[in-house]
Parts: sequence; structure tokens; C-alpha cells
Amino acid sequence: MNILVIGSGGREHALFWKLSESPQTERIYAIPGNPGMGEMTDIAVTDNAAILQFAKEKDIGLVVVGPEVPLMNGLVDDLEAAGIPAFGPRANAAEIEGSKSFAKDLMKKYGIPTARYEVFAEAEAARAYIRSEGTPIVVKADGLAAGKGVVVAMTEQEALDAVDAIMEHNSFGDAGARVVIEEFMEGEEASLLAFTDGTVIRPMISAQDHKRAFDGDKGPNTGGMGTYAPAPVMTPELTERAVEEILKPTISAMEKEGRAYRGCLYLGLMITADGPKVVEFNARFGDPETQVVLPLLDGDLVQIMHACAGGTLADVPIRWKDGAAVCVVLAAGGYPASYEKGNEIYGIGNAEKLGALVFHAGTAKKNGKIVTNGGRVLGVVGMGKDIASAVQSAYDAVDQISFKGEYHRKDIAHRALNR
Repeated sequence: MNILVIGSGGREHALFWKLSESPQTERIYAIPGNPGMGEMTDIAVTDNAAILQFAKEKDIGLVVVGPEVPLMNGLVDDLEAAGIPAFGPRANAAEIEGSKSFAKDLMKKYGIPTARYEVFAEAEAARAYIRSEGTPIVVKADGLAAGKGVVVAMTEQEALDAVDAIMEHNSFGDAGARVVIEEFMEGEEASLLAFTDGTVIRPMISAQDHKRAFDGDKGPNTGGMGTYAPAPVMTPELTERAVEEILKPTISAMEKEGRAYRGCLYLGLMITADGPKVVEFNARFGDPETQVVLPLLDGDLVQIMHACAGGTLADVPIRWKDGAAVCVVLAAGGYPASYEKGNEIYGIGNAEKLGALVFHAGTAKKNGKIVTNGGRVLGVVGMGKDIASAVQSAYDAVDQISFKGEYHRKDIAHRALNR
């Protein structure tokens, strides 16, 4: 069948790569795509009508939606109405990511473990709550903020400044009309993604992201500077608890609320002394978690996604490879603040010759050359029999690639290696 991937980042390149391995895939397209995926289109991911028209013209048998914005924009609803199978939740189910207050209220109602919280539409009330609770405390923009609308405030001033930035200065636009303020949870973070058809839930292999820009988990929060899988902190026992105490109740709750959830549900978890608790939900694959989880999948992703869309996941075997994967993100100097674009990238082919997977995240093609076109430019993935050997493979490949202003963290997977 013909497949269409929606999106243009490293996550979508990883999905494109894994989907193209399937014997069921005849031709694979991307909207808008990136140079790593080959041919690109100029259709916007928010243009549902144009995407629908493209899918009909190309006889698409499965659409895989990568980013959150088209999910919230009802793309899956429109595709399903046209009889085109789509992997991803409908708009009313994607609300679990689109509104943090919705997600928190859902967890409170159904007893799903998460941090204590309050929601505020008025800045002064939010400030008063911060002063009464003390710090550390977590301030979140309620809506979609491209993974950046969260401030972990260690001092009262930081928390108050976060409220000002989000609510008074509109740093995240409409996403900051309300804020969610949460208790600070102690522990180690991990990510657990799951395939679901709305009834059957199949957890993927666990991963751990590195959000801070610099080594030693220092510097500003980013969209993610690297990942590894599996995450040793997620023992089989903790994974089982996450499935029983979080995944199953959440999918059941969404069904009861009239928001049947199909696709990939991402759990951002804090492993606390009391067990796993939800930091956040995402209504799609994580980025850059996808880049390490999919290389470890021993199965046909087209078959799995078609089953999620069609409600037949129980019939599909899903297995995972032994070993580990590590992704190091190569970023443009200045990211996550302002950065240059248009610098030529050298050495991708040399990295691939070493056996690495190189996923394009922020690249463009200019005069036949690959150049930088985003903050996170490439994700370089190394594989190995264990985390240590995968780290070595990843950094050996990273050493082959260069572009003006390039920087990357040199300590990806440090928690796993120090255990």
C-alpha cells in the first residue's frame, strides 16, 4: 500500500524510515517531509483539505500523523470521514496533550497517579498560590507550547517570573491563557510509549530523554538533546505498574469520557519513591524518543499501525530486539534561543558508513547541498549490545559530522552508565 507521513522533523524521519522497511509499503510520501526523506511537498501540516486531496490522488492506504498540531486540528477526524485509515487520535482525544488542565482533571477524576496541582486563569491568583506553596514548584502553560511551556522553578522569583512570561507577556501565545501549577516531584524521569487501538494496549520499550541544553543537565530546557533505550530505571516491575496504574486506567477513562483513544500514547513519567507518576501525556510519538525506540522494534510498523487504526491490535505480534540504542542530537549554536540557518553539513555519509542511523530534524536542501534549517539539526543513532556500546557507536558517528556552530551534549545516557 501507499503510506503518507505527516511532519518534517527527526521523529517523522524515523517513522518514515521504519515504515519504509515494511513489505506492505509500496510507495511512501511525506507532507512536507525533509531532505532525509527524499522528495518534499509544500503542503502545510495544518491544511486538512489539501492533505485529504493528496491522499486521494496518491491512493494512500495509511496516513501516519507525527506532530501534535494536526492531531488537535482534527486531521484524523477528516481522514476517517473520507474512509482513509489514519494512525493517531481524533481531535477530542488529542486534548490529553492539547490541554494540561484537561489531562490533570482526567487523572484526578479517575485516580491516576500524578503531581498535586491547581489551574489558574488569573495571574494574581497564580502568584498568590506560589507564595503560599513555596518552592521548588512547576509552572506550565496550559496549551500546546512545542515542548517548551514548562518551568521547574527552584526559587519563588523564578516561579513568579514564569507566570509573568506565560500569562502577562504571552510568551506562548494562546497556550498561556491559563497555567497549571504543580508540586515538584522528586525522582528520575522516563518515557514509556504505547500502541493502542482504544482497547488493547501494547507498551513499547522504555526510553529516557535529556531536556537540558548542556552537559550535566545544565542550561535551558530544549525539545530534547538526546535519548537512549531501554531506560534501566524502568525495571520490568515498574513498567508493569505503569501499564496497570496509568496506561489501562487512562485509555479506559478516555473511552468513558467519549474520547476513544487510538494511536500512540506517550507517558512522561517521574519514578518517585511511591512508584511511577505522570508528568505529562503526549498524543503522539516523542521526539527524540522515537529515534531510539523504533530501531529496537522487531516487527512490521505498517501492520501495527493499521491494526491500531482498525481496532485489531490484539491480532498483531509485537516483539523487541535485544540490545540498546542511543541518539545524540546535533544542534545549531545558540539553540534553544536564536541560531543561524543555512550552514552546510558535512560527513553524514561517513557516519552512515559506520552503521549509524542519521535522522534529519532541521535540514534543508540548497543548491544540491544539505544545510542547517532548525535548532535541532540531526539525530545520530548508534546501536549496540548494551547502553555503553551504543553510546560508543553514536559518538563515533557524531565525530564524522560537522557544520558551522554545531554543538551537542557529550554525556547522553550518563544516568544509565552511572547506575
